[in-house]
Amino acid sequence: MSDIMTPPAVRMRSIVKKFGPVEVLKSVNFEIRHGEVHALAGENGAGKSTLMKVLQGVHQITDGEIEVGGELAMIRDTQDAENYGIGMVFQEFSLVPSMTVAQNIFLNRELRGKFGFVSDRLAEKEAERIFQRMGVSVDPSAEVRNLGTGYWQLVEIAKALAKNAKVLVMDEPTASLAKHEVDHLFALIETLTAQGIAIVYISHRMDEIRRVADRITVLRDGRVAMVEKVSEVDSAQIIEAIIGRGLGSQLVYQDRERDYDAPILLQVDHLSSGSGLSDVSLETRAGEIVGLAGLMGSGRTELARVLGGIDRSTSGTVRISGREVGFSNPSQAHKEGVALIPEDRREQGLVLQHSVTDNLTLPMMHELMSGPLLSPRKTRRMTDQLVHDYEIKVSDVDAPISQLSGGNQQKVVIAKWMNTKPRVLVMDEPTSGVDIGTKTEILEMVRTYAGEGNAVIFISSELPELLAVSDRVVILRDGQTFRTLERSEIEGEEQLQLIIQGEAA
Repeated sequence: MSDIMTPPAVRMRSIVKKFGPVEVLKSVNFEIRHGEVHALAGENGAGKSTLMKVLQGVHQITDGEIEVGGELAMIRDTQDAENYGIGMVFQEFSLVPSMTVAQNIFLNRELRGKFGFVSDRLAEKEAERIFQRMGVSVDPSAEVRNLGTGYWQLVEIAKALAKNAKVLVMDEPTASLAKHEVDHLFALIETLTAQGIAIVYISHRMDEIRRVADRITVLRDGRVAMVEKVSEVDSAQIIEAIIGRGLGSQLVYQDRERDYDAPILLQVDHLSSGSGLSDVSLETRAGEIVGLAGLMGSGRTELARVLGGIDRSTSGTVRISGREVGFSNPSQAHKEGVALIPEDRREQGLVLQHSVTDNLTLPMMHELMSGPLLSPRKTRRMTDQLVHDYEIKVSDVDAPISQLSGGNQQKVVIAKWMNTKPRVLVMDEPTSGVDIGTKTEILEMVRTYAGEGNAVIFISSELPELLAVSDRVVILRDGQTFRTLERSEIEGEEQLQLIIQGEAA
């Protein structure tokens, strides 16, 4: 990290941003030093994205000022930000799969040879130089669609460095990465900061923040709630700053009263599918939450898709309340009392161009009819009730749901399916990509739903959340049931991770 007496790479002073009458950023101060990793944390809707979009020139500030390298900067658009050496690596990749790595890096900035023609050879040579600077090995001539997700991330970073970025904003950079790819990313971050590059690291994951960041700024409700060295605060203090209250016991397993003789609502025996299941067996009783754990490709999502009626099984049986069933589509699963909250809310759980109201009421439209038409009165009553019950933060229920924060979008997905009252609720990564406050709310929703006598299958890569709600944990490996553990048999996250990795008995 650079000397604190030198001007910071970026200093944002008293930043105010209004959208109409709504003040989203309320006199926010933020700075990042050369060679520093500065974590930016906060709940969905706290103002993180807006602040970074101001820095990127996507939004113009209403009031305040920005300095870059100690000099006042006029950032009116993205080109201005680029000229000041500010780059961003978005959570959702912006690459063109059919183009090569080098072509993506220099897209709309193509390098030309001596006769003025676009030169892929020059682009590949320059891309190779950038990758050498990054300390990584990537083939510049490879088509992006043939590369793994970790390489996509490297190409996005190389794109920013090709524009001489001195400040890199990384938005949830590990969201799509496997564990070994995360390790490689952190090694790359260390290489870049050693070269003086400043990195703003946006993440909801406490373990990552503690591992990679030097300082942290927490935003809450558009204001700065904390600025500290990461080494001088613990995770509980950070979480309290994020949500405005102590975390309490929400991320600790709560020993609920269970009826071990309750009816079995879901029984899966030796289930296989063309999508990757080869021999899965499990059962879930009324009032029980069964966690599903495993490495990527272990069969967790594949099982969820079969239970949700998206994919069909090829052998084995599924029984609901003792009766054998078979689903060829989600509608059939729904009629049998099974609902799936999918892994990707934006692609599979929501109709983004439709309103909050449309999304909330879509599965229950048959109840909202008045004769041959939808009843506006019934529709609004159901919408208002769900917004209230699930504490969905929305200013206009008739606005497109794409305008909501990620956490509130996830609440809409959960609310609309819980509202259908399925006896078996399958939740695939329900806390992924949401802030810590929303995570605690979702976990309490799960406990409450199971407490009403329903069965829940809870799939998560976030082991603290999995252990906080699961009464039992079923571990999958290579499309098969590997092991089933009572929650009382699991001492903690480390032990469960070792079992998942196959490194513990």
